[in-house]
Amino acid sequence: MGLISFIVALGLGSSVVRAACSKNLVIDDFSKWASRTNSLGSYTSDDNTMTSISASGGFLTFTPRANSYFYEPFSCRKTTADGYNAISFTAQGPAAGSSLTLEIQHQSTCASGAGGYQSAFTSVTGLSMSAQTVTVPLSSFSGARLDFVKAFSWSGFSVQGKQWKIGNIQFVCSAGGGSQSSSSAGSTSRSTSPTSSLPGSTTRLSTTSSSTRVSTTSSSRTTTNAPSTLISSTTSTQPSASGVCKNLVIDDWESQSRLTFLYYNAMLKATSDEGSMKSIVVSASNTVTLTPKDTSSYFYSLLGCTNAQNVYGGISFRINAPRGAAFAIQLASTSTCGGQEDKFSYRSTADLGWTFDGTTKLYSFPFSKFPEVDITKLNSIFFTQLSGAVTFGPMAFYCGNTVSEYIPPTTPPPTGATPTVPAPAGPTSARLVIDDFSNQNQNALGNWHGADSGMTLTWGTRKLTIKSTDPDYSFYTNIAATCRDLTSFEGGYLHIAYSGSNKFTVALQQHNQQCNENIAPFPETWDSLEAARYASATDIYIPLAHFNIERTRVIGVALKGFYTADPVELTKIEIVDKVPAGFTIPTKLPSGNLVFACKRPNSFAFAIDDGVPALAQQVMDIIREENIKVTFFTVGAPLEDLSTNLSAIYRDMMGRGHQLALHSYTHPKMEGLPDYDAIDWEYNRDIQAVKAQLDGLHTSYFRPPFGNEGARMRQRLAATTGDSSPYIVNWSVDVEDWLWAEGPTPEKQLDAFKRDVNKGGNLVVLHYLYPSTVSYLRQFIQIAKATGKQLMRVDQCMMDPNAPPVP
Repeated sequence: MGLISFIVALGLGSSVVRAACSKNLVIDDFSKWASRTNSLGSYTSDDNTMTSISASGGFLTFTPRANSYFYEPFSCRKTTADGYNAISFTAQGPAAGSSLTLEIQHQSTCASGAGGYQSAFTSVTGLSMSAQTVTVPLSSFSGARLDFVKAFSWSGFSVQGKQWKIGNIQFVCSAGGGSQSSSSAGSTSRSTSPTSSLPGSTTRLSTTSSSTRVSTTSSSRTTTNAPSTLISSTTSTQPSASGVCKNLVIDDWESQSRLTFLYYNAMLKATSDEGSMKSIVVSASNTVTLTPKDTSSYFYSLLGCTNAQNVYGGISFRINAPRGAAFAIQLASTSTCGGQEDKFSYRSTADLGWTFDGTTKLYSFPFSKFPEVDITKLNSIFFTQLSGAVTFGPMAFYCGNTVSEYIPPTTPPPTGATPTVPAPAGPTSARLVIDDFSNQNQNALGNWHGADSGMTLTWGTRKLTIKSTDPDYSFYTNIAATCRDLTSFEGGYLHIAYSGSNKFTVALQQHNQQCNENIAPFPETWDSLEAARYASATDIYIPLAHFNIERTRVIGVALKGFYTADPVELTKIEIVDKVPAGFTIPTKLPSGNLVFACKRPNSFAFAIDDGVPALAQQVMDIIREENIKVTFFTVGAPLEDLSTNLSAIYRDMMGRGHQLALHSYTHPKMEGLPDYDAIDWEYNRDIQAVKAQLDGLHTSYFRPPFGNEGARMRQRLAATTGDSSPYIVNWSVDVEDWLWAEGPTPEKQLDAFKRDVNKGGNLVVLHYLYPSTVSYLRQFIQIAKATGKQLMRVDQCMMDPNAPPVP
């Protein structure tokens, strides 16, 4: 597909200037970054405020801190007289809904020795993970002297600690004449909003009942939390075609990752605090708790240019706040869907007559309380001036003039989670003590035990306390240095004596056929069972037969998938022949096939995860030219976001014979989700999105985001797909694009690919998020072909009878 640029229409060309320019003027294409010189010959820098910063391929790639910035100075420019009416640049954020602040620096005159400068700011919001062109009219910098401009500065990055990209910075010539090498793409409109023109001031929302967003609070040179004027989507949200009004949900707080990773609300519109809050926590009870850093913190949700007239009377949601709490709400509308927000109405909770007492109550406001906005084109709701933490329930437009609330549907308890059967008798006198935690360096069998970096281990006298803050962390205790045959213990039980939390997974690991850790994959696989299902208050007993692995080549036991930070204390891990009298055993729940490698002899599969639309065509061209079939794993929420065009891209891929499969709805660490309902929600929404957007497709192939796996997510995958044997697809070849793609040595992706292929790996993970990764794709494919293996889809390499025949 062609690359698409979206320009923020804030009145470009509203006044005609006889242009002195004939084409755009490049400020910086970053070809001279090594000498810290921009295209106009001026020094440019970040003053060492960034965690990292580099330039290549026309892009400045950087990882900001909270107060980071970079600037582009030049000799004083009479921009209006010269015919320039805007600045444009290419931007790519690290997450959907990313935002930044753009500063213009201007002087009182361009005369020599003028000295000093004043600043005006504007916010750019709604950036996505794909590169796109943003065009900011100079007229949006309120109060700036546009004939005496000396610099621009970028700051206020809403996401810190992750990589951003800026490129192709230009003055836009009002006479047209085109741009010199604009190579960005985008799929959603971007917005800018004028802020303050006061020298060195930062933007804050006013505390008066007016629509202004500007205060005169003096602050530092840059701002990290300037509120944004948000732009609407290009289509208007309307009532259902049936004519029967139903409450229109703005956000039901169903998913932490949807809210704070993908920055979508329930309307699949942008929502964010842009880093201004201390914390945002979604709970299992469909509530969100906003904890502000101070009264300048804010949170917004886009409303999709909703036409509420004669349909919706107002907005309602439950609130829990302490006595004396207060905050403010601002509604904004646009004159045209897709245009800039131009009408605002601000009310405090006192204006609305709201008081709080620490209990949860339903609150609402009619749109008549906000008369300054156009209710036929409602575009955003904005919360600020929070006096302290506040908890919101589901927020929705209510029908007519009678206040009602949206109540999320309840999810029935998962089936198969609680049935038990009497414990069967085990083998006679079969017992093997694996670990009694008497030695920090080795277990009771003299083999290694230890944990992933990041897990906290506290050793006591013949006991170990584990505390994990990430579901990716594991504790391992090896039964053998290579392989051990446990068939002599058939009928026995894995016993774990413990106290404290049982909110984790117990895995029994299987070695590869060669019992060689230098051959990939290692381990070959494992089965994961939910500790809590097999636990009393002090003991866990799991039949060895419940671990669906090849028990002739066991490596060891892993405790993993911790989904709370509560500690567990262990005193023994062993195999026993029986359980205490009266102890019951739950039924074995289907846990699917965890695979790291192809099963078909002499096969090799490329399994490709998340990508950006701008790179999709290049990926497809390479794959077509190399004449191979691959598998794509897709995230559901962006698939449903029509502005991404991903549904059309993936339908085209399917039409060309490639496999499409599941990758969750909002890309969380699945085993880290708090309960079955949250896990089911991710699966069900992803399944529904794939079915709706990809011509009714139903698949039982799933790649867990970040490779994060555990018992609960495996059990619920089987339940929600209706397949007792779904595939959880990890990998044995990792190009490590997440590590190298945007750094100074992207060629290390090739080294990583060759390393794993040389070990025997044959199932790939890569993303088409990064140009450098895509640039190496053809080489990856040719290296795989050189092994003599046949390249195919994942379902084909798993010898799935439902897969298309292998040519």
